[in-house]
Amino acid sequence: MSTWSTRGLRGSTLEDMINRTNDRYREQGLALIQKVPTPITPIKIDKEHRHITLAYFDQKSTVDYIGAVQGIPVCFDAKECHEKTFPLQNVHEHQVAFMRDFESQGGKAFLIIHYTSEQRFYYLHIRQLLKFWKRAEEGGRKSFRMEELDPRYFFESSKGYLVPYLEPLSMDLESEVDN
Repeated sequence: MSTWSTRGLRGSTLEDMINRTNDRYREQGLALIQKVPTPITPIKIDKEHRHITLAYFDQKSTVDYIGAVQGIPVCFDAKECHEKTFPLQNVHEHQVAFMRDFESQGGKAFLIIHYTSEQRFYYLHIRQLLKFWKRAEEGGRKSFRMEELDPRYFFESSKGYLVPYLEPLSMDLESEVDN
């Protein structure tokens, strides 16, 4: 069992941005994506301010989001990175296993990484993540640098969307058809 305290709020700004983007996608009939709640057991509760100050995770979470985009099942996790190097320890083995299994069932699995120092997002497909993961398992780097990523999959807020991830997802789907 893992414990949770204020550490659990990391990434909440990114999640808020994605939630707002998902609301717009739903309103426009483009996608139906939901945040996957992480089940917790509260240990300490600040009754005066009505919030949990310490809790245990009931089980390992899978990914942050799951749903469908134009009939295609998708799942993804949202990660923030303050440096130009992303540590693979930010992704848990059970998350990688879930995303791999999700893909094997015909879905699309990916990470959205927010490079906060650059104010840019990156769409990292599970295929690309697995290459970095394998390299680490074989004794190589346990991280990857921005320079190692395909520049076509970087994106920024645009057209009224805070995290417009459907554009790189669409590019990924098209590249799959071309191969």
